[in-house]
Amino acid sequence: MQKRLILLVGICLFFVPGFLFGAGKEATTPKKFTTPVVTLNRAEVANYWGYWFYGAKNEVTRGKPGSNGAPLSLHFIFDIKNPNPYPVAMESMNFTVAFEDFDINTVGSSEVMWIPAGKTNQLRIPAMFDVQQSFLSLGVASGQQLQEKKLNAHDLLEKWWTTIPDFSFPVQVKEGSAVFKADKTTGVAAFSASYPK
Repeated sequence: MQKRLILLVGICLFFVPGFLFGAGKEATTPKKFTTPVVTLNRAEVANYWGYWFYGAKNEVTRGKPGSNGAPLSLHFIFDIKNPNPYPVAMESMNFTVAFEDFDINTVGSSEVMWIPAGKTNQLRIPAMFDVQQSFLSLGVASGQQLQEKKLNAHDLLEKWWTTIPDFSFPVQVKEGSAVFKADKTTGVAAFSASYPK
């Protein structure tokens, strides 16, 4: 009799916790997983130093001469909505930044962020630009586009750098992708946006 009682208690101790902790927990399956939604809330000028550029032939007071230009720091703030009834991890996010449809830089974040069930998190991603790097990006990524529109790269850069505090031209987030995971299920959200809207 005592052996049966010990066996019964052992079985209860083994199975009851599994039922208690497993009850109400929804399994994550590809059919039930809904990829979270990524939207651009806004863009902000984080740091601004005006517009300036000097070439490699210019004399410098200190340091080495080179082609250098004003830096520009922007922040992109995204809303990330998790429609699932369980938490989801965002593992990475990448996107291209364009000024008036000209690709300037690709930025992203590889910080893991958990989004609670049915909630929306915000993520701020900083992006750093400078006149020389943007000039080179324009030449490589948009050289033909500049020629077709008969535009001068330095004229465009000066316009962008001097009017960005008011966002007087569209700043685009293009070819965006965010990778989400829940248990063994992975989903990728594609996104694009323009600011101001």
